[in-house]
Amino acid sequence: QVRLVESGGGVVQAGGSLRLSCAASGRTFSTYAMGWFRQAPGKEREFVAVISWSGGSTDYADFVKGRFTISRDNDNNMVYLQMNSLKREDTAVYYCAADKISPTRVASRYEYWGQGTQVTVSS
Repeated sequence: QVRLVESGGGVVQAGGSLRLSCAASGRTFSTYAMGWFRQAPGKEREFVAVISWSGGSTDYADFVKGRFTISRDNDNNMVYLQMNSLKREDTAVYYCAADKISPTRVASRYEYWGQGTQVTVSS
């Protein structure tokens, strides 16, 4: 069992930065691939980034490449999403999720989800 709690969301101006955090409970956290997804009003949930259990492999959606960085700290059961050069279209609720099998962009593969944190980018 893994419990996930996101934090770090807020309101930021376009061009600004935010760092999202995801705190995980559970002794097996380090064996899970961890992903970030987002959902804007009226839109489906979409993949943002994923990191392997070791942190050695990452994958990003094209629309965040070069702007967002995913990282993890297995000693402290944390996953991060550093978001730079934010755009208005990045406004969404951001969720972290855990996948026991392997890193994937497919939301349905993830077993555990956090409650989400709101990110609002103003112009």
